[in-house]
Amino acid sequence: MLAIEGGTPVRTEPLPKRALFGEAEKQAAVGLFDEAIESGGAIGYGGPEEAAYEAAFVDFHGGGFADLVNSGTSAVYAALGGLELAPAGEVVVPPITDPGGVMPVALLNLIPVVADAMPGTFNAGAGQIEAVLTPHTRAILVAHIAGEPAEMDPILDLAQRRGLPVVEDCAQSHGARYQGRLVGTLGAVAAFSTMSGKHHATGPQGGVVYSTDEELGWRCKRFADRGKPLGLEGGTNTRAGLNLNGNDLAAAVGRVQLARLPQIIAARRQVAGAISAGLEGAAAVRLGRELPDTEGVYWFLRIHVDTGKLTVDKDTFARAVAAEGIPTNPSYRHLPAEADWFRRRRVFPPGDYPWGLPAYEGNREAVFPCPDAIEAVESHFLIHIHENFADPDVADIVAALRKVEEACLKGEGA
Repeated sequence: MLAIEGGTPVRTEPLPKRALFGEAEKQAAVGLFDEAIESGGAIGYGGPEEAAYEAAFVDFHGGGFADLVNSGTSAVYAALGGLELAPAGEVVVPPITDPGGVMPVALLNLIPVVADAMPGTFNAGAGQIEAVLTPHTRAILVAHIAGEPAEMDPILDLAQRRGLPVVEDCAQSHGARYQGRLVGTLGAVAAFSTMSGKHHATGPQGGVVYSTDEELGWRCKRFADRGKPLGLEGGTNTRAGLNLNGNDLAAAVGRVQLARLPQIIAARRQVAGAISAGLEGAAAVRLGRELPDTEGVYWFLRIHVDTGKLTVDKDTFARAVAAEGIPTNPSYRHLPAEADWFRRRRVFPPGDYPWGLPAYEGNREAVFPCPDAIEAVESHFLIHIHENFADPDVADIVAALRKVEEACLKGEGA
């Protein structure tokens, strides 16, 4: 009998905590406070710790330019700002993503245009992006959701043909690879989140703007620090911008974290691979579709449910798995096109800018139904995994999924 119906659950003990921060991070932070106390100074930003973290971030990616900022949303904002796109143009945005990955587009007086998802995935593909390109398109923003890389080569080919820069949102995908190449190194510029829930963290919040183009990297860095003439010979503030800076304390924590990132990624891949192997032969449940020649980093697991073979819907299935002692999230319905702020054009209230900009010559009333994105979120639920799961934890996850599937399968001829 299923636990949700009064039976004995597969697992009665909570799954292990991630324990993201440890003694090394503590000592890195304490060391900075000790220095500040001894010197009578303050912990600042743009100092040696921040430079060391940015250098380590660049080394991890095989070269380039990195700037630590205060959030992943700020990273997207600074990345777009560094491109210096003229207002009233359109930017193609992902079908499924955190609101903070899309709002910066509108806040820069650019019009977000939503591409649908590749069938079976949470990411847009080249075909879906091309379907929403117009003469007004100025850039393409691609997110690698759940740590699963988007199919980048066709997107990059499309962007090159159209003369459009590609911005990668790597908030959920630190260390993921597409055809052997690290995400973030493929487009013109990339944005990373280093908040405490991500693969490596700089503290409660944080982000990084990264580019293989040093001049573009400097433009992003200047925009993220009120237009200061950073990297230039003298002068005053070169343009208007916000103070989006990271700081040395965040960098000290982040440097310890970044050193562990390869081990974190390897462990997550092992956990995900073991769960996938444990579900081989299952009739109605499996991990979400992954593209060939990609290496995900599994910020969460997408669990696909074939409800046509079951007597229950996906949400009920997810709740039954949770009752077996395996926490689930029934849905990841973060669709920009469905968001209230997007539908009601609430960016600069009470007006409707950027859609209402007199210079905008596109379709001000465009809607983006995104049927494949909706199908994807309605056929998947989430299980959050991390690098500290051990074999018994994996075994319980598999056992819970298989137990619920067995109980909910339709009989022959149903």
